[in-house]
Amino acid sequence: ASARSRVSAQVQLPPCPGALGWCPQQDPLWPHLTVLQHLEAFAAIRGMREEDAALAISCIGRALDLLKHFKTPARSLSAGEARELSFALSILGDPAVMLWDEPSVSVDPKGQRRMWKMIEASTKSKERAAILCTQSLEETAAMCDRVAILVSGRLRYVGSLEDLKSKFGTSYHLELKMTDVGQSDALHTEILNLFPHAARQERTSSLLTYKIPVADALPLSRSFSKLEAAKRNFKLEEYSLSLNTLHQVFVDLTRDAEEHDLEVASNGAVEQRPLHP
Repeated sequence: ASARSRVSAQVQLPPCPGALGWCPQQDPLWPHLTVLQHLEAFAAIRGMREEDAALAISCIGRALDLLKHFKTPARSLSAGEARELSFALSILGDPAVMLWDEPSVSVDPKGQRRMWKMIEASTKSKERAAILCTQSLEETAAMCDRVAILVSGRLRYVGSLEDLKSKFGTSYHLELKMTDVGQSDALHTEILNLFPHAARQERTSSLLTYKIPVADALPLSRSFSKLEAAKRNFKLEEYSLSLNTLHQVFVDLTRDAEEHDLEVASNGAVEQRPLHP
């Protein structure tokens, strides 16, 4: 004789299925479903009432210019349109926590601005939090209150944009483009005479780049007079002197971190000694 037993069980889900909104780097779309079907499916998953879902979907579709694509299958969307749909799914239902991984990649400038407005609107409430992973410094400056910078998988900076600029942006960026590359050493010596604390950042066949402390660069009228003289004496094609941008701050911070890691690795290398019999 044999007997069969059957066990039924129910898993109690948390009461807030829509508490987290996520826009991963790879679009989580079903190729045969339309844009509207995606939005309706995600609204149902998040437990939204039909009338609330319809209103939210209409508002998001209008704000992101997706209404015209509501009947379009995901497989027929461009890369930028698919990205906007993925972003729309992440904010549907006003989740308390939102995670966005490169949300504006492949999105045209108009679409990016629409997305930024939605991000700003979604994060106005103090009861919501968002983490944005991006390689766009323009997006960082426009959207973020605090910044965390990763270099080689390690966290190198956490703080506000203002602190980042005050700590790492207190210098000028000088670029010199030469017509005669044979004069690069002489030009380097001249730059050190003009700006004693200048630090060379990069050197290519015809381009020299320096980081100059503010104290050396001011007053700017004197600096430009010196550079004009150097341009004539060394027949420079062009030069530029500008206050460090956020992009340059990021480049400098990344370079400093990589050089520090290289120095640590070199100092920690195991010294090889010959084996004695």
